[in-house]
Amino acid sequence: MSSSGLYGSELGGGNTRRAATAELIGTFLLVFTGTAVAVSAATGRTIAGQPSNSLAVALAFGLVLVALVSALGHVSGAHLNPAVTVALALTRKFPWRTVPAYVVAQLVGAVLASLLVWAVFGDQARSTASLGATTPANGAAAWQVLLVEVAITFLLMFVIISVATDDRVAPAAVGPAVGFALAAAVLIGGPVSGGAVNPARALGPMLVSGSLDAWWAYLVGPLVGAALAALVYDRFLAQASAPEPEPESATPAVDPQWGPTEKVTQE
Repeated sequence: MSSSGLYGSELGGGNTRRAATAELIGTFLLVFTGTAVAVSAATGRTIAGQPSNSLAVALAFGLVLVALVSALGHVSGAHLNPAVTVALALTRKFPWRTVPAYVVAQLVGAVLASLLVWAVFGDQARSTASLGATTPANGAAAWQVLLVEVAITFLLMFVIISVATDDRVAPAAVGPAVGFALAAAVLIGGPVSGGAVNPARALGPMLVSGSLDAWWAYLVGPLVGAALAALVYDRFLAQASAPEPEPESATPAVDPQWGPTEKVTQE
């Protein structure tokens, strides 16, 4: 028996293997795209003109997520993020029995993406740019990394659960909304934590590069932020709607010469 998941995907037991494969491929493409641009920026590689910058990294992650939501949303729900998967399970929008398959697939996809970045860009990508791994900025404490990861993942998850699980949202708005939210999250978190928003995106490059600074904050922060966003929307906002305007009160007919036609009694 199947039920509906994100973006119209089916959650039936027979679909788990295919859906997990879609999650592996999607997470692979998400992490490869974003970290490849990050490595290019860090190592000064160019396409034409100046090297990529931090804006290009945020746009790369956001734009590819728009594409992947459209390509895989109807297959697996396009979670591509363990924090999203766990948050949806907490709000009963995803079966707990399928969470391990999704999370493992997402982590494997991220590790494979990092290995490909290493192969494509060479040892300098690993030694100089840590394969695009997110690391605390100079002077940033682990608690600051944790705090910003909670906040930016709340932003991303809040948009995901509102546009992807509510039938009142126009389908055409879903992909751009989620992609823009990811780009904004990376831009906000970049100066402090690198803007992971995703344990798989953080841990994949970390494991392959050996750069494990504050790894726990990149795991706990997104999980907490996503869970809070999902619970807030599910418990408080999902059934809400904008207040309807008050009906217009009947107004007395007005004679253009003498004013209101209703008689006014004097006491």
